[in-house]
Amino acid sequence: MQTDGHASIYNLIDKSLAGEISGQEEQSLRQHLLTCTACRGYLDASNRAIAGLGGFAFETDPGLPDRVFAALTIRAAQLETQRLSHRKLAWSYVAALILTLVGSFVAMQLGDRFAAAFSATHQQVQLGLIAIWIVPSVCFCVLLPTLPMMSKRWMHAKGLSL
Repeated sequence: MQTDGHASIYNLIDKSLAGEISGQEEQSLRQHLLTCTACRGYLDASNRAIAGLGGFAFETDPGLPDRVFAALTIRAAQLETQRLSHRKLAWSYVAALILTLVGSFVAMQLGDRFAAAFSATHQQVQLGLIAIWIVPSVCFCVLLPTLPMMSKRWMHAKGLSL
């Protein structure tokens, strides 16, 4: 709306309506409004817009803003909790992966000692470690990141929300 040469006067009108105009600016504005129909039209339209915002044709609940603010506060807390739980889940995944790798390496290095202690061959100990330690650990590391996604699908299917 301020594309013509009256941008500074429009700004003065806005300041005047907001009650932030100085005495000198107000005098200058009054003089300009006496001769400029475009700026008088802008002032009239602005006054109508402000008057329109002053009341509604329907009743509003006076407690509505407080309830909306409370709902937004609760939702923000839920989102923060969800963000922290994702961070904890990521660190749990990293820890499980590191423990799997370190444990597997140590178990493989000590395979000969286990074989001697249990009167088994080295290959039997290796297969036992793979079956008892490595496969379950890898499955856990692979499945851990999918838990939040599976949980959200289950809750959505049940009609629940976080």
